[in-house]
Amino acid sequence: MSRLVRVLGALIGTLVALQIAAAGGPAGGLFADSPYGGFMLAAWVIAWGVVGFMILPYLTVVPAGAVIRAVQRLSTGEFVTAVAGLLVGLLMGLLMGLPLSSLPSPYGDFLPLGVSAVLGLGMLGVTVVKRHDLLEAIEALGLLPAHRSDEPPPSSGPVIVADTSAIIDGRIADIAASGFLFGTLVVPRFVLAELQHIADHPDAHKRNRGRRGLEILSSLQKEERVPVEIVEQDFPEIAEVDLKLVALAKARGAAILTNDFNLNRVADLQGLRVLNVNHLANAVKPAFLPGEELHVKVIQEGKEAGQGVAFLDDGTMIVVEGGGRYLDRELDVTVTRVLQTVAGRMVFAHPRPDR
Repeated sequence: MSRLVRVLGALIGTLVALQIAAAGGPAGGLFADSPYGGFMLAAWVIAWGVVGFMILPYLTVVPAGAVIRAVQRLSTGEFVTAVAGLLVGLLMGLLMGLPLSSLPSPYGDFLPLGVSAVLGLGMLGVTVVKRHDLLEAIEALGLLPAHRSDEPPPSSGPVIVADTSAIIDGRIADIAASGFLFGTLVVPRFVLAELQHIADHPDAHKRNRGRRGLEILSSLQKEERVPVEIVEQDFPEIAEVDLKLVALAKARGAAILTNDFNLNRVADLQGLRVLNVNHLANAVKPAFLPGEELHVKVIQEGKEAGQGVAFLDDGTMIVVEGGGRYLDRELDVTVTRVLQTVAGRMVFAHPRPDR
């Protein structure tokens, strides 16, 4: 499509160049008095053709694509109110433009068009931003039954608002399958839009993460172990997705499911319940007490001299004091102390004395 538009732009540029060159009359046009008229005319036409080839996509395809993407991000309620506001604004512009058209030229030629454009775009923005207030006013007048179409239906059990990071992480599906996640999982439309944006990212790693998140949501909906609710409720006055999630959780009295450390802190400060998948993973790891014995395989050397490092099946790091000489070997160790860090749990141990 872009290639066809570029060819069309080159053709239009060539026609414009010929038209301008011929403006001097049939006797030769713009370059009639030049000794190199033919060469200059050819260069003139080629230059205009190149300009048309280069800029026409940015005047047609690129703006049209941006408009289409913006419309796709709109919810149904926003789209309907935008169209209604645009029509009302254009009607107001038409009524105001009729007396303005009687003004002397050039005011009578341009003022009606300018007033119509300003009122149309202005009413479009106002109706989208104030759609909830307009709907309440219409309901108060009795023109519509008292029902908010964007209000979520009542749900059974607790309500959990899912963040993009928790969906992409993937463990949410296993948690739901195990029965530890119950209630209604709420996925806002703006989180879906963020997932789709990540799934369309030019970077392959981010694109795969976004697609995995969409696949996990689809599988959760099909398995029906946990009800998944896609909500249209948005907060257009808030720009950041994290703050939108906090506002939605407050409005619905819900918890937030996330892996994002910063969102976790913000939600905590505002008194919201947070379900952090990383915290859950750390909590279900087995607890170790000093004196317990483990059977591990040392796979690498530690940071300190003589240390060896092993890992359990759940990813817990075992630092074996004096285990450097047992590299790539299995041995029995005794736990000496346990250290809980932000990254996870570290267990320090030393080889059994009989080793």
